[in-house]
Amino acid sequence: MSLIREKVGQAAGLLREFGVDCWITFTRESEICGDPTLVFLAPGHVTWHSAFVVCADGRTRAIVGLYDRKGIEETGAYDKVVGFVTGIKEPLLEFLREADPRTIAVNYSEGSEIADGLTHGMYLTLRRFLAEAGMADRFVSAERIVSALRERKSEAEIGWMKRAVRETEEIYGLVAGFVAPGKTESEIAAFILAEAERRGLPTAWGRATCPAVFTGPDTAQAHYGPTGRIVEPGHILNMDFGVKVEGYCSDMQRTFYVLAPGETDAPEDVMKGFRTIVRAVEESRRAMRPGVQGLEIDAVARGIVTGAGYAEFPHALGHQVGRFAHDGTALLGPPWEKYARKPFQKLEAGMVFTIEPRLTVAGRGVVTIEEMVVVTRDGAEWLGRPQKELVLVR
Repeated sequence: MSLIREKVGQAAGLLREFGVDCWITFTRESEICGDPTLVFLAPGHVTWHSAFVVCADGRTRAIVGLYDRKGIEETGAYDKVVGFVTGIKEPLLEFLREADPRTIAVNYSEGSEIADGLTHGMYLTLRRFLAEAGMADRFVSAERIVSALRERKSEAEIGWMKRAVRETEEIYGLVAGFVAPGKTESEIAAFILAEAERRGLPTAWGRATCPAVFTGPDTAQAHYGPTGRIVEPGHILNMDFGVKVEGYCSDMQRTFYVLAPGETDAPEDVMKGFRTIVRAVEESRRAMRPGVQGLEIDAVARGIVTGAGYAEFPHALGHQVGRFAHDGTALLGPPWEKYARKPFQKLEAGMVFTIEPRLTVAGRGVVTIEEMVVVTRDGAEWLGRPQKELVLVR
């Protein structure tokens, strides 16, 4: 409840900052196709047409179905909560005529999925309503508002993410003692999930691919579930996993090497790849600070990897993390078509990013580390303890 009050109050300040008079989050049957911003505005799902309205002058109004009213009133976030029976149009237009905003931000965006929660049908409905009040031409995209609301993390939000990171690190520490030649990817994943369940922690994304476990060469590498593939000596083994604490995610990857008979340390080709990734992660963090574009940070790591003789990684260096493992608009990425304007966004204090370069060691597998950092007023700080040493499996 306190988070909702905090975010609704934050939203009014963002409207003033961006010169927008009014912001409406308009949704229905949110468990089916809800707006991703709703979690900051209501304590649960809503059923009928629902409007959450914030004005730059500080006025706030929630207009929802009658049965949803009480729970939203209890947040204490709104000046008034209206529970309608027959329809939302009249109470919504009554408030908008009273406020008479010159600009009305709604949640659509071509470039940011996190700010694109207004379905096309709901957009048409809202436009039809506002046409009756002569306000249909006042719509603007709420992308900047929604993005900043998610991206500028409060101390509480960062605290929950630090706890999620700490839990993930502890689970990785335990799995290091479980991994052995002959274990399968699926067995390793089951061990990790059992430990998360023991701690009462949900996974940061769907359990089918959280954790992802990959061993040896010629694997799917990412976004694919664990298989019956067996861990073998001479393999590089990596894992991608995260948990949620109070609804906030961690997202971290760790790399292991399975010693072959007679080996006491990883061979030089593996160590070269690992050292390259550690350097790419650290130098990227050092380059991060408010005002820098995400593509500039991506170029740091990409240059280190390709400069060491490896192919460039086929994805962005890092994404934001929050209520989802992939959250926020700004991205540490190259200016590729699929990323739209995200890599051109500037970093701001309070943003939490992953840093996750990768490279392939021929015949061995993939080396990748994924760390999480928070942007501060003058740089970026780790949210956990970064992997500096290759974990050796005997």
